[in-house]
Amino acid sequence: MNGPGRRRGIRRRIAALAAGAACLVALVLGVLVHLWTVDDIRGRGEGRAFNAVYAAMDVYHRTGALADGAMLDPPGLPAELRDPADGNRHTAYDGRVVDGVGPSAWAAQRTGGPGSPVLAVQVNLGPELSHVPRLDAAMAVAALLALAVAVPASVYGAGLLARRLQRVAETATRISAGDLDARTGPVAGRDEVAAIAATVDAMADTLAQRLRTERQFTADVAHELRTPVGGLLAAADLLPDGEAEDLIRARVRDLRDLVEDLLEISRLDAGAEQAVRARVPLAEVVREAVGRTGFAAQVAVLAERTVETDPRRLERIIANLVANAHRHGAPPVVVTVDGPAVEVRDHGPGFPADLLAHGPRRFRTGAADRGTGHGLGLTIALGQAQLLGAELHFANAPDGGAVATLRLAD
Repeated sequence: MNGPGRRRGIRRRIAALAAGAACLVALVLGVLVHLWTVDDIRGRGEGRAFNAVYAAMDVYHRTGALADGAMLDPPGLPAELRDPADGNRHTAYDGRVVDGVGPSAWAAQRTGGPGSPVLAVQVNLGPELSHVPRLDAAMAVAALLALAVAVPASVYGAGLLARRLQRVAETATRISAGDLDARTGPVAGRDEVAAIAATVDAMADTLAQRLRTERQFTADVAHELRTPVGGLLAAADLLPDGEAEDLIRARVRDLRDLVEDLLEISRLDAGAEQAVRARVPLAEVVREAVGRTGFAAQVAVLAERTVETDPRRLERIIANLVANAHRHGAPPVVVTVDGPAVEVRDHGPGFPADLLAHGPRRFRTGAADRGTGHGLGLTIALGQAQLLGAELHFANAPDGGAVATLRLAD
C-alpha cells in the first residue's frame, strides 16, 4: 500500500479507537449515573418511609389515630413486610405501579405484640423516577457531543502522528533502495516516534560508514592487484607453448578480468563514472556488442529506434548479459530489440529465486546448476544501466529460460 493509504489507515484506526473509547466511557458513565440515581431515589424514599412510620407509630400509640399517609395492614403491602416478627421497622422497594401509583418505597412496623396490626407507610417514587429517562437522554446527548469533539481531535492528532511516521518510513524506504544519504532529520517531540527517527538515522550512518569502508577496501585491493596481475600475464606470455602454459595463461587472464571488474564496480559505487551520451541507432549498437562477445546469439529487431545513450556503456551491458546467458544458461541465446527495449533470453534453468527477489549480488552466482563465476557480470550491468538512467529487469520465461530486459529512456 502506498504512503497516503497507510496514513489514512492510521487516521481511521485512531479515530475508530477514540470513538470506541468515547462510546465506552459514555456508556459506562451513563449506566453508573443511571444506577446511582435510581439507587439514590430508592434510598431517600425508603428513608422517608422509615421516618414516616416512626412518626405515625408515635401518634398511633398516643392517640390511637393514624397519621396522614399511615395505614394498618394495607392490601398492597409487600409480602416481606407483612410479618415483622421482631417488632422493628423494616423497609422494602415495590416496583409495581397500581392505579398510577408506584414504584413505591414501603416501611412497616407491628403496632404491638405478635398478631397485632402492622402499621405501614407508602412513599410514591413515580414522580422522581420519571425524571430518570430525561437524565438518560441528557447523558446520551452529552456522549454525542463528546464524540463530536473527540473524533475530529483524534483524527487531527492521528494526522500529525501519521505524518511523522511517514517521514521515518520514507527515509527507511530510501535507505532500503540504496540511498544511504537519506536521513529523517530532527523530529519534533521526545516520544517513541522521535526515538525511532533517531535510530533510523543512526542506523543509516553506521550502514553508510561500513559500506564506504568495504567499497574502499575493494577498490584498494583491486588497485593493488592490478600491477602484479599485469606482471603475471606478461610472464605467462614468456612461457614455452604447451598445455601447462595455456592453463596458466587462461587462469591469469581470469584473474585480470576479475580485478578489472572489481575496479569497475568500485568506480560505479564511488560515483566516479560519467556517461558520455550520443544519439545512436540501438539495433546497430546491440549487433556490434553481441559480435564482440565471441558468443553465438541471434539478434532480432522488431522495431528500430534511435536512442540517446553512452554507446560504450550500452555495449558493456549487452556483452555482460549475453556472456551471463551463455555461462549460466543454455542455447539458443536470443537478443531482441523492440523500440527502446533490449531483451536477452537463454533457454537454461532460469534465474534463481534469490536473484529475482533481491537482484544480482556480487560474488553470488545463485544456484549451482547455473555454472561458475564471480557474480559480477550482472552487478556491473545493473550499475551501468543505473548510470545511463535505464531500467534492467530480471525474470524467468514461462516455458523456461532466463530473461533480462534493458529499457532505455526515449
